[in-house]
Amino acid sequence: MKQIIGILLIVAALVLGYIGIRGLGESSKSVELLGMEITAEDGAAKQNAYIELGLGVIALVGGIYLLGGKKK
Repeated sequence: MKQIIGILLIVAALVLGYIGIRGLGESSKSVELLGMEITAEDGAAKQNAYIELGLGVIALVGGIYLLGGKKK
């Protein structure tokens, strides 16, 4: 049972990492207008992306711990 939960946590970590990285990339846009570059950032989207990345790291550590634990 621990192995199944560990594998699910690692898969969830990969998904959360992908979503977080993608969210960071989409949180800012820039446009060049008359030789000047104008950039706009969405602070809430960036914060959500960092939270998703953090949860992904926690899920990855938990999954590795469950898979690497000693068998009794």
